[in-house]
Amino acid sequence: MGTFHMPSLGADMEAGTLVQWLVKPGATVRHGDVIAVVETQKGAIEIEVFEDGLFEKSLAAIGDRLPVGAPMAVIAHPGKVAVEAPAPPVSVKAAETIVTAVAPPPIPQAVPVVPAPPGITARILVTPAARQRAEQLGIALAELHGSGPRGEIVLADVEARKGRADTLRQGEAASTGQAMKGMRAAIAAAMARSKREIPHYYLAHTAELAKAETWLAAYNAGRDPASRLLLGALFVRAVAVAAKSYPEFNGQYQNGAFAPASAVHAGVAINLRGGGLVAPAIHDADRLPLPELMEKLKDLVARVRAGRFRGSELADPTITISSLGDRGVETLYGVIYPPQVAIVGFGTPATKAVVEDDNIVPRRVVSLSLAGDHRVSDGHRGALFLGTITDLLQRPEAL
Repeated sequence: MGTFHMPSLGADMEAGTLVQWLVKPGATVRHGDVIAVVETQKGAIEIEVFEDGLFEKSLAAIGDRLPVGAPMAVIAHPGKVAVEAPAPPVSVKAAETIVTAVAPPPIPQAVPVVPAPPGITARILVTPAARQRAEQLGIALAELHGSGPRGEIVLADVEARKGRADTLRQGEAASTGQAMKGMRAAIAAAMARSKREIPHYYLAHTAELAKAETWLAAYNAGRDPASRLLLGALFVRAVAVAAKSYPEFNGQYQNGAFAPASAVHAGVAINLRGGGLVAPAIHDADRLPLPELMEKLKDLVARVRAGRFRGSELADPTITISSLGDRGVETLYGVIYPPQVAIVGFGTPATKAVVEDDNIVPRRVVSLSLAGDHRVSDGHRGALFLGTITDLLQRPEAL
């Protein structure tokens, strides 16, 4: 069996509060299954399991604030020898949870368990003190998750439920500005770290869009709106394909060394309706056909703006693409999101007057920019990288 730990959800996240378990002990889980929901400064994030097995037991209770790396659950692997790696340092609260989980079962008489009252399913086990307190507070036992040694509901479970309800009411009463303090603080911490640690350099280039827009119009003709492509999908795809040829822009710099990524997980910057910004990943963006990439892009935007995205989408972007095209911005100069080493920005497509053969002609163009990490790349390679993106946009049918 193995211990499942709180995953890292980005450079600007140190901890999260467990708000929901989506599986019960004994359930079969597979790689990629969502097993829990954690509340962070970025909102509610779905936590995925990274291995197949049986969800044996939880090591964290609802309401626990868990630092990155804290044990969350035990995943059993039938047929394998039970060998667990040492857990990383965790908070005192998390350590207390582990001690409780692994302590020898108490003598039955020490934790009296009584049947649930009439009207409550008999499978619910509850201590007398917990049942009395739940009745005082008007909390239904069916809403509680038992953390006792045999799965029974104990007094602490009832008090935790009351605490979460109080916190929720306080949160609802907070103003929008107050609620955004956590998000802005997270963004500020990550960006301050970026500018402090990463030696940025910036490049900008103008790319023609006539061929891309003409191809898009032909592709979308006769298709219903749900199956049409947007220019943004071409931007993401062009950056992802180019990044495969320029690996120094696609990866992560950690512990004093750069590790190029084997795949392109394109982080797409998405503004939240209530304010703030996140950049979750579209995995393997360099290998997805355009229609599939478009579907994933639409799904990602919809889920993020509904406050739902997965931990893996925040943890492993290898390069970020940002666009302020809908805001009328001509050129965007981004700040690299650590531990990534590059961000590509797109401005608003526009019709500009250009000179060709001594004639002034209108051309549809877009300004694209690169912020690169000078520890890993330089302006020469950055210029080639932007040039490759531009060339790919001239051949949209090849994307």
